[in-house]
Amino acid sequence: MKAKNIIKSTFILLSTSIISLSCSDYLDVNDNPNNPPISTPELTLPVAQQALAQLNGTTMMYLGQYLSVNWATPSNWSTNQEFSRYNITSTFYSTIFETSYLSIMKNLTYIDTYEDPTGAVDYSTYKAISATIKGFQYQYLVDLYGDIPFTEANQRGDNLTPAYDNAETVYKNVIDQLSTAASLALNLPENAEDPGTQDIIFQGDMSRWASFANTIKLRMLVRLSNTGQEQYILDQIALINANGAGYITENVIANPGYSDNLEKQNPFYGYFVSPSTGIQTSRGDYTVASENAITFLTNSNDNRLERLYAESANGGYKGTVQSTSLAGTGFTSSDLSKVGPGLLVDSAQDQTIMLVSESLLLQAEAVVRGYITGSNAETLYNDAITESFIYLNVDDAETAAVAYYTQDIENVSWEDSNDKIEAIITQKWVALNGTSSIELWIELTRTGFPANLPLPAESDGLRPVRLLYPQSEVARNSNNVPSQTAQDAFTDNPFWK
Repeated sequence: MKAKNIIKSTFILLSTSIISLSCSDYLDVNDNPNNPPISTPELTLPVAQQALAQLNGTTMMYLGQYLSVNWATPSNWSTNQEFSRYNITSTFYSTIFETSYLSIMKNLTYIDTYEDPTGAVDYSTYKAISATIKGFQYQYLVDLYGDIPFTEANQRGDNLTPAYDNAETVYKNVIDQLSTAASLALNLPENAEDPGTQDIIFQGDMSRWASFANTIKLRMLVRLSNTGQEQYILDQIALINANGAGYITENVIANPGYSDNLEKQNPFYGYFVSPSTGIQTSRGDYTVASENAITFLTNSNDNRLERLYAESANGGYKGTVQSTSLAGTGFTSSDLSKVGPGLLVDSAQDQTIMLVSESLLLQAEAVVRGYITGSNAETLYNDAITESFIYLNVDDAETAAVAYYTQDIENVSWEDSNDKIEAIITQKWVALNGTSSIELWIELTRTGFPANLPLPAESDGLRPVRLLYPQSEVARNSNNVPSQTAQDAFTDNPFWK
């Protein structure tokens, strides 16, 4: 899906110093005269949405790709050693926690609490969108950190040291808020303001926001499958069924008018290609395929291989292991496959937030577990694979997908897969490669699938299951941050594990 009628000047709004809340610390008390605290939901919404798209499409995606063993680092680069050594510290990927609160949640809270001084404008539409985006990101904060600030978060000077809430309590509060958001999106006041193109995700289509809220909620409910709360899950699924919006049927994307200019490129594309020149960035050179991913795709005759990965400069498709001690010959960035053309399209490409293939696989798992009735899990599974082929622009995608999933290969063919959950998660591992990749690490923690993913030689045989609270948060909120040790990153499982 392409975003329609995008206002190209949106990037001016995203970067101007007039927009409040976009850059300042979420605990700041003083007002910066160059960043005044007065804004409007119209100006603030695209800032929050772009921050969400960028964080999820770059930092979180990159982390997920390495921890789910889809990417590796070539021998001629010494960067990314923390992945091979699993050196998870309080500074490791701290941007996820910080940006979530300092930018995304802060801007959304501004929308939530904004009241038009004239009383003439109803911002219910913006509040429904805000609640949905908050639900999306709060889910990840709990999945990645556990207990987090929630009820006291983002109060600025009213509370400089927010308390931490229990992870499961936050999860269920978010699920309730997603239910409310979907209902509000479908039952707006007649005078509710239409965000139009200021909504860089759905351009104000509230039925699609309701479907998105339902899909995020389904993801969270499926995440609870190991917690023995079947009745709770069934009750919440019933609420989804009752609102009638269903689940997403198109990819959820953001696009405020990406272009081939400095700081205006699609965030994912800009990670690997320099603007205007088209020259590969350093990251583009040191990000290569894992041997495990290439082997799996090759052995299963998967045409997505040539879309997920590029042919190496020296010919063929080749990956390598995650290690800091690779031999030079045969393992350099010229020998190995890099990020492929199905992911790197152009500088103006849409930024993916959630794929419809993920939605279909979530529904398939919910059917297998008995949470959803009246649907066929095999059909949902096959449709998800087809959507993945289409997204990656595989030649003759639908025919190629059928040829793929009808092979007599376990975790490819539904009928030939003894463990249906393993098949679903394995196909999710392929379908979300390079997009919502943080899901792949989280799902690996939850299910243990894909099975037998290799561990880096330097990892001491343990795979991380969470991130540590960032040092910046420990310093400014020391009385509330839960105690943690380096070992917690490997042993302190999420509450839903």
